Amino acid sequence: MKERVTLTIDNDVLQRVDELIDGTEIKNRSHAVELLLTKSLSYRKPRKALILAGGKSSRIKNKDMPSCLMTIHNRPILEHLLDLFKKFDIKDILIAIGSNGKPIKEYFGSGLQFGVRITYLEESHPLGTAGPLNMAKPYLTEPFIMCNGDELKNINLNDLYAFHNNNAGIATIALTTTDDPSSYGVALLDGNKIITFVEKPNKENSLSNLINAGLYIMNPEVLNFVPDGFAQLEQDVFPKLAHQHKLFGYVFSGQWFDTKTPEKLKKAEKDWKEL
Repeated sequence: MKERVTLTIDNDVLQRVDELIDGTEIKNRSHAVELLLTKSLSYRKPRKALILAGGKSSRIKNKDMPSCLMTIHNRPILEHLLDLFKKFDIKDILIAIGSNGKPIKEYFGSGLQFGVRITYLEESHPLGTAGPLNMAKPYLTEPFIMCNGDELKNINLNDLYAFHNNNAGIATIALTTTDDPSSYGVALLDGNKIITFVEKPNKENSLSNLINAGLYIMNPEVLNFVPDGFAQLEQDVFPKLAHQHKLFGYVFSGQWFDTKTPEKLKKAEKDWKEL
């Protein structure tokens, strides 16, 4: 819920606020003021991120290499994600790794040299995209970010959290658009609310071109919807949340690159703009 207020602000300060407006990420003066207040009240923002890094680069040359270690501009994709989180003051990082996680631990270590603190969650067997949440449960006592470790993203996390907070849901999915949604999870919205979530529909029968960008803000209550053992967000969690009207979609205009094929990786290498 939002409330209209009247503010008296010095002209010089107001001019600096107006300089932030770009019409895309920051849409107007009111939006700029809200984001500045959210940023200053940092206790309200997520301070933890859970990264899923157990995937293998099955469609790239080295099938045993973790997909999050594929490089863009000579740095692992996972390192670019850490840049995103640091940009928004999220420095407490949980990384879920699988049997091939040793190279990740060797490269990133404790995270201190990258300006973050890393805790590794080691899966003894595959847990899917939702199962690692149960391993992370002791750490997830407040709203948190969760994301895939093998996609490049540039999302205004302050704006995303303000959106999530205003809608009072349990989870918010960052959504982007694509011409061919058949390889992704597709959302059908009613306003901001996701009413149907379909994983990898046929291109001809897709409900929309809004796809899951692999980044979420979640409240700890989401853990109540995660079954034990192997579980998938897309099949086991999101449909339940949508049925209870607790799942929302945030459509963003920032950069997003899938890297799961050589062609997509090549495009990301060419077009990705550093944060």
